[in-house]
Amino acid sequence: MKSFAPVLSSLLLAATLSSPVAAAGTQAPAKPDLAKGEAIATNVCAACHAVDAGRGAPANPLLKGQHPEYLVKQLTEFKNDKRKNPVMKGFASMLSDEDMRNVAAFYASKPAPLGAAKSKATVQLGEKIYRGGIADRGVPACAACHGPTGSGIPAQYPLLRGQHADYTIAQMQAFRGKTRENSPQMIGVAAKMNDAEIQAVSDYIAGMR
Repeated sequence: MKSFAPVLSSLLLAATLSSPVAAAGTQAPAKPDLAKGEAIATNVCAACHAVDAGRGAPANPLLKGQHPEYLVKQLTEFKNDKRKNPVMKGFASMLSDEDMRNVAAFYASKPAPLGAAKSKATVQLGEKIYRGGIADRGVPACAACHGPTGSGIPAQYPLLRGQHADYTIAQMQAFRGKTRENSPQMIGVAAKMNDAEIQAVSDYIAGMR
């Protein structure tokens, strides 16, 4: 009876030799380099987004503490025009995928400075919308996706806690007007909210702890 041992040995040897190639093809991206990320943040991003302990201009998003996966997603979508912004398109187009991961990891490594609500008169309304939505118009609670403390979900929903109210208002209005179209969920939510409600919940979010 013919022995299969030589054939089996040959197959095992071939598998052993080919496995490093297969592994290399599916290798995970290199660990982000925070030093390179800091250099990008300092030389490219700092004009609009603070790198030091400050919170930056209220019209621009606070990036510190934000989920790195979410930041990479937004940079990628600026670059490929899924999220339209001429200024950010220019900056994002300068960055490679590795650059995006590095700068996102750098900002994510920094604690977000706390903010504060500005209008005591609307805090209750803002909290009500954030935690319970607007039932009669089918507006879901913000907490359903962004969490009870505004912590969000990596890659899907951003950290909101402490975000500049001015920026949040502008983004909600952009979703409502469909000038920002990279989140169908937020377009649907914002379409059912009026200016007063958007302002109230944005101000509440700015002061969340």
